[in-house]
Amino acid sequence: MSLSLRDQLLEAGLITKKQAQEAGKQQHQQRKQEPKKKAAPPPAESAAQAQKRRQDQERNRQLQEKAAQKARRAEIRQLVEQNKLPKVEGDDLYNFLDGRNIRRIPVNPEMRRRLGAGELYVVRNEGRYEVVPAETAARIRERDERSVMPPPAAEQKPDDNDPYKDYVVPDDLVW
Repeated sequence: MSLSLRDQLLEAGLITKKQAQEAGKQQHQQRKQEPKKKAAPPPAESAAQAQKRRQDQERNRQLQEKAAQKARRAEIRQLVEQNKLPKVEGDDLYNFLDGRNIRRIPVNPEMRRRLGAGELYVVRNEGRYEVVPAETAARIRERDERSVMPPPAAEQKPDDNDPYKDYVVPDDLVW
């Protein structure tokens, strides 16, 4: 076996044991003070890898959006189910706009009055229309603006050039 240089110098008598120990301490301190070697930077991504990473990020973003929409729909469904007013049977129908379509639901006179006053709102939930209190409609509107039908346009001011501006059309007008 070959001896280390330090051991060989000690055997030859060129250095003392104390000198060998001090040299070892100095080497140890130098190694501690040297900054640790940083890992080599990762190799640059190829264009294909960068494109794949961007596609994965976009796919993850879309999946997160879908999950958030599903959660909002579930919250809306729960709010409607817990706060909807019972269905009314009868021939008295309340007409309202859903986008560009005119829809209708059966109401009683008290519900008609409260719908006109803004105390109740019509809400679309899973293809059906339900009547809910204004507080619930505000909470639903926070989650999805399009689920709550706009209130009747009673607040609109008539045009100054309108020849019928002095004639008020009642909210409960049924054709």
